[in-house]
Amino acid sequence: MKESLCEERIFHKEYTSHELKVRNFLFYKLGDLEKAKDFTQEAFVRLWNNCGKVAIEKVKGFLFTTANRLFLDHYDHQKVVLKFEHRQDRSEDRMEQNPEFLYEGEEFKQRLEAAVSSLPEKQRVIFLMSRIDKYKNREIAEIMDVSIKTVEKHVSTALKSLKENLDELDNLKI
Repeated sequence: MKESLCEERIFHKEYTSHELKVRNFLFYKLGDLEKAKDFTQEAFVRLWNNCGKVAIEKVKGFLFTTANRLFLDHYDHQKVVLKFEHRQDRSEDRMEQNPEFLYEGEEFKQRLEAAVSSLPEKQRVIFLMSRIDKYKNREIAEIMDVSIKTVEKHVSTALKSLKENLDELDNLKI
């Protein structure tokens, strides 16, 4: 009877024989031991999922080919991520260096501050605690000694008032 890779004892023997070599191969390529361990495990999972198709004498080649493909997929993904980050950084830099953008941003900031300042005191305090300090409504209610419904109403009314005063806020999420 021919031995099969799908038998646990045979698979375990192949695992102990190749795991360290595959992990080191990936570590040398990636420079990240944790990622190398993860990719090694993924290579063995794929080997197990294909145990009926892979001959025992082809296990080493299958593992190293799979490990290399995992590395290349990761490398390609990293290139896409870096390209996107670079493109985003460039467009943000261009906007930040654009004098018109800077002027409009400063002008809008002043209008927003004036609109927030014109809110009634209690409404302004609750709104700023909610949106700037990121307090939960329950926390604001405890601090201000009011009901949660009162906090919700003040925040809602403040948002409505700001949207009316600043038409640009219709498209922004405060």
